[in-house]
Amino acid sequence: MSKSPIPETPPDIGKDKPQRGIQSVEVSGRLLQALAHARQPLALSELAASAELMPAQAFTYLVSLIKLGLIKRNPLSGSYEPGPLSLRLGLLHLEHQAAYRIAVPYAGKLAEDLGHSVAICTPGPQGPTIVSYQHGGFPLHVNLHIGTVMSLPLTSTGRVFCAYLDQAKLQDMLEQQADNSGTHPASLHLGQIEDEAFQQNLAAIRGRGMERGINVPSPGISSLSAPVMDGAAQLCLTLTVIASSGDIDVSWNGPGAAALREAAQAISRKLAATPGAGA
Repeated sequence: MSKSPIPETPPDIGKDKPQRGIQSVEVSGRLLQALAHARQPLALSELAASAELMPAQAFTYLVSLIKLGLIKRNPLSGSYEPGPLSLRLGLLHLEHQAAYRIAVPYAGKLAEDLGHSVAICTPGPQGPTIVSYQHGGFPLHVNLHIGTVMSLPLTSTGRVFCAYLDQAKLQDMLEQQADNSGTHPASLHLGQIEDEAFQQNLAAIRGRGMERGINVPSPGISSLSAPVMDGAAQLCLTLTVIASSGDIDVSWNGPGAAALREAAQAISRKLAATPGAGA
């Protein structure tokens, strides 16, 4: 007697009835969510508390998550952080985003042509987050890497986000950065976004399509940042050129600004012409 073939699509998919999952998988997901929200390695007790689990219970789930490569344990500190499989899944998600795929080659060419480092930042839960970092020229004495969250008020990238991002998303980022004052000690208080001088600067950014940072927040480091917009005129990422202050021309009409503006506009045009590509 032949067995009935297993349907490729479960029969309940597409219906309104709630789907029953596997509780242990959902509990594991709480640990992953806690680690993602913290954005830093956590000790067992911290991770368990954030996931609302007892440490002994959390440990058994962590053993399996480590075997899968979703979490790894630092052998020196004993803290837990995202594992290699988590990182690969994150990169896979990014690679499927049209804006990221289009922007990466432009960022690489920009870094090569200018001899400066170029960062691509996309909206993350806690603020503008570096998802690609192309090194150019001499090494910089600044700790920037994939995953770095940029301060909204202090960086040129952050101020571009303030100028163009949807207000609801921006408010969420402001709240997250205010909650993480140790990471962003000079983050805007929630009411400061309405400050008249700050708003005038945001209007100026929109007028010229670019922002710069000179020796702030890192002394000796300056930058130029420009927005990339999708077909609906929504901000989807920024391109930021970063270099030692003595090596970069940050004038609004300088060669660096012209090359950055041209690259950002070219990405925006391609993105607008890509079906289904939104922010």
